[in-house]
Amino acid sequence: MKIALVNPPWSFEGSIYFGCREPHLPLEFAYAKALLEREGHEVMLADAQLEGLNTESLCARVRDFAPDASVVTTTPSYLFWRCPPPELRVPKRLIAQLGKEAGKIIAVGPHGSTSPLTTLGKLGADMVVMGECEEVLRSYAAEGDPAKVASMAWRDESGEVHLQGGPAACDMKALPALHWPQAFIARHHHHHHRFDREVEGLGAEMEASRGCPYRCTFCAKDNYRDKYRKRPLATVLEELDGLIAQGVRYVYFIDEIFLPDRALLDALGERDLKFGVQTRIDNWSEEMLDILGAAGCVSIEAGVESISVEGRAHLDKRCKLTTDELASRLIRAKRSVPFVQATLMEGASDDPTEVERWRQELLDHGVWANKPVPLFSYPGSPDYTRRWGKPDGRAWERAHDDYLVRFSEFSDIQEERPIRLPLLEGSMEG
Repeated sequence: MKIALVNPPWSFEGSIYFGCREPHLPLEFAYAKALLEREGHEVMLADAQLEGLNTESLCARVRDFAPDASVVTTTPSYLFWRCPPPELRVPKRLIAQLGKEAGKIIAVGPHGSTSPLTTLGKLGADMVVMGECEEVLRSYAAEGDPAKVASMAWRDESGEVHLQGGPAACDMKALPALHWPQAFIARHHHHHHRFDREVEGLGAEMEASRGCPYRCTFCAKDNYRDKYRKRPLATVLEELDGLIAQGVRYVYFIDEIFLPDRALLDALGERDLKFGVQTRIDNWSEEMLDILGAAGCVSIEAGVESISVEGRAHLDKRCKLTTDELASRLIRAKRSVPFVQATLMEGASDDPTEVERWRQELLDHGVWANKPVPLFSYPGSPDYTRRWGKPDGRAWERAHDDYLVRFSEFSDIQEERPIRLPLLEGSMEG
C-alpha cells in the first residue's frame, strides 16, 4: 500500500492554542513510517510546517505520489496532543483541497481520539484513528479494511458510520529508533523551551517515555498518551546518537513527565548535547537535580499549577512536597540548570496576593514563575468529565464557550481575544 503522512501548513489566527508555534519533528508520523516501511509499504512523509510548504504545493506533492491513503493530523506535533488547537479549521481545509487523488483520508490526533464521530463528520474524512496512531496505521495497511482494525471510526460506502474498539496505546518497546532525513534536521533550528542563551546548532525533539502515572484533572490524556511507558535505553541512545551525528546540539524530551533515570542521565552526560525537559519537581531529590544539570539539562518546565494545598488537591496533583518545599526544590534546581520555570494555573483556591509573593520569591532567585494562566477544560481531561460528563458532539464548542465566558485575560501568547469555535471553524471555507 502507498501511504502519505501529511502535516498541514498550520496557522493559528483567532485560536486559543497554547502550544509553541514553531515547527517540531513529527514523531508520530516518523514512527508510523518506520513500522510501515518495515512491512514493505511505500510511504511519503510531507510536513508542510517544517518544510515551509503552502497548501497548494503540499497537495501537489501528495497527488504526485498517488497514495492509496493519506493520513492527516489534527495537531501540529505529538508534543501538544494534550493542548491542541480546539478548532479543525486547518486540517479540514487541507482535506477538502486534497480531493480524491489523495486516496482514502485518515485523520489522527487528539480530536478523533476523544470525539471520533464528531471529528469524522467535521473533517469529511473516511476514517479516524482513536488514540496513538502508529500501530493502528500499520494494521490498516496490512488489512486494507477498517472493519478489521481496532481503534478506528469510519464511514462505509453507503455513508453509514461505524465505531470499533477504544483508544490505542502503543507498545513502546516495539517502536524503533527514529532516523531522520537530513533535510528535515537541517531546517530544525528551533530549540524548544530554551532561554538560557542564543541558539547554536540544530535542535530536535524525541521521547524517552510516553504517558504519565498521575491523573491531574487539567491534563487531557484520558484517550491518548496516558499509561506511563519507557522506551528501551538502547533505542533512545541509538536515536540520540543519530541526531548528534546530523549536527543536533539540543534535544527537547517531549515526555509528559521526565522522571529521574540515572542510567539515562549518565549516558546523556557522556554526549556533546544539551537538553530540556518537562517534569514535576517533587519527584526529584536535590542530588538527582544536580545530576540532571551535570548531564546537560539546560531547561526545566516544572508543573506546579497551584501554590495552595487546597488548590493542588482540587487538581488531584498528589504532590509530595509543601509549597515552601516546592520553592526550595525549584531554587536548588536553578543552581545547576540555567533555566527553570514553575508553571501556575489560575485557580479559585489561591490568594492572588500570596501567588504574587511566591512568584516574586522565585523570581528573586532566578526561577521563572509565570502569572497564572486560565485553565481550558479540554475534552478528554478529568476536569471536563467532572463538569459535564463524557464528551459528546458539542464537547469542543462547550469547553471553548466556557473558557471565553469565564476569562477576560488569556495566556501570554494570545495577542487578541480568541474567536468562538463555530465562527472559527465556519471560516474554514474562506
